[in-house]
Amino acid sequence: MLNDAEILKLFLPELLIEHFDIIKFEEENKILHIYFEEKNSAPIEFSSLILQSKGFVPEITVDDFPLRGKTVKLHIKRRRWTETKTGNIIQRDWSLIAKGTRMTQDFAEFLKKICRY
Repeated sequence: MLNDAEILKLFLPELLIEHFDIIKFEEENKILHIYFEEKNSAPIEFSSLILQSKGFVPEITVDDFPLRGKTVKLHIKRRRWTETKTGNIIQRDWSLIAKGTRMTQDFAEFLKKICRY
């Protein structure tokens, strides 16, 4: 039997389900808004450094596949960390948004494919 996270991966980008918590969702005028915050787990590539969570970078909003006839807007807050020794700001390098758009990679690729027919 599928657990909640596995079911969500069928509807939302897998990357979001693995690395972000869903904070809230709301429906407004046939638009589904889903709010995500990056989990407080330091990036593996910086595991040799001592990092302290220092809040979030400004939230971004991207479009994703419609669900049940509703437009879907993903509101994503990415976390930032400070390296305690140097004070440098560290954050993961996410490829959440298709270049030149305000939509997820998967959704942009889908739209490209259907426009070719």
